[in-house]
Amino acid sequence: MSAPWQGTRDLLHPVSRPLIERAHEEMLAGNLDDRRLREVRPLVRESWERSRRGSVGPESAPPLDLMSEELEEYRLAHPLAPAMDVIRALLLPDIQEDSGVIIAVGDKAGRLLWIEGDRQLRSLAGDMGFVAGANWSEGAVGTTAPGTALALGQSVQIRGAEHYNRLVHPWSCTAAPVRDRETGRLLGVIDITGGPEVVTTQARLLVDATARAVEAELMVARLRERSETPKPRPAPVKARSPKTARATLHVLGRDRARLETESSHEESMIELSARHAAILLMLSVHRQGLSAERLCELVYGRGVSTDTLRPEMVRLRKVLERTAPDLVPESRPYRLPVILETDAHDVLSLLDRGAHRVALTAYRGPVLPESTSPGVEDFRESVRAALREVMISEASVDVLLAYADIPEGQADAEVLRLALEMLPARSPKRAALVTRIERLEAG
Repeated sequence: MSAPWQGTRDLLHPVSRPLIERAHEEMLAGNLDDRRLREVRPLVRESWERSRRGSVGPESAPPLDLMSEELEEYRLAHPLAPAMDVIRALLLPDIQEDSGVIIAVGDKAGRLLWIEGDRQLRSLAGDMGFVAGANWSEGAVGTTAPGTALALGQSVQIRGAEHYNRLVHPWSCTAAPVRDRETGRLLGVIDITGGPEVVTTQARLLVDATARAVEAELMVARLRERSETPKPRPAPVKARSPKTARATLHVLGRDRARLETESSHEESMIELSARHAAILLMLSVHRQGLSAERLCELVYGRGVSTDTLRPEMVRLRKVLERTAPDLVPESRPYRLPVILETDAHDVLSLLDRGAHRVALTAYRGPVLPESTSPGVEDFRESVRAALREVMISEASVDVLLAYADIPEGQADAEVLRLALEMLPARSPKRAALVTRIERLEAG
């Protein structure tokens, strides 16, 4: 069965790709009066200008706003979750894995919640950070169909080099916002991404129709629920104390970990001692909790009495009571009452979702490189090994070459040889790789 969005490959606009690319460079350089910019569609040009004013990087990776557990919980409760079957039925053929297109559904902030469709395309798109949980709003990555559709409140098609981010130039996309028909408020966005076939007139009509169908489906479901459910009595309103909305422990490439917390009232940031960093990291890794003996072993090593750990836990609790009271560890077993994210777990999550380039960018060095805590050393090695394994087995040649330039890959002969095999025969990069391999073998 052919994909329902496939139709005549009509051109979105008559302007050539090279002209758009040159106009894009002039925009980035600040030459806003260049005549080539007048050849670019006003919708695209104005989006470029907004992106430039917002200091969006032309090659920056999208931020990963939602981690795996947080993402799953968030999208289960999202208003568009009940409509996913409708979206799949209208936009994907029976065999999704070989559909030749990706469908993405995001929230009103531009964060992608569901990405489905062609397996190979999803893998390639993940390389530029087009993964669930990533923020693809216009303010994060510049001009794209989903981000610009949300910014304008209308369906949008973006073709190839019209994207603000150079990493997205090989792709085209069509997106339409979804609204609540009763209130008019924005709920999210539906997007199809792929090659030239996704920016046809037929593709736009279909995405628009899908958005309207979803709005109607949600409205009918709400009316049905109202007719069947008796109105509950309003519960008394209770005062709520400020809660930590998010806590992140930064451990990559840092001798002293940094703890960042965000609540409804304020944000805070503190640097932790080596011991406190090791304790919090171990409790973050072992979310189910740890006995005093096991935590002591992970932080101090075997043969050390728990009497050494307990006063350190008292000091850590006092630090957290002042800055992040929701994070104060519970005892018996020792565990954190809320999820503590780490930048190392962010990298692992990105690797798992196929966002290889973004993961490599997010990897700022080994986990607490100066720490000698056994648990930290084991976790440091597991992150390093996971990164290397994905680079070797799944990454594109460009990402693999970037990995070969960081300390973990510079002296890795297997990585260099693989990159050499993947490069085209006439690539100018081959000579430098051959030289590096020869030096390693000679040394």
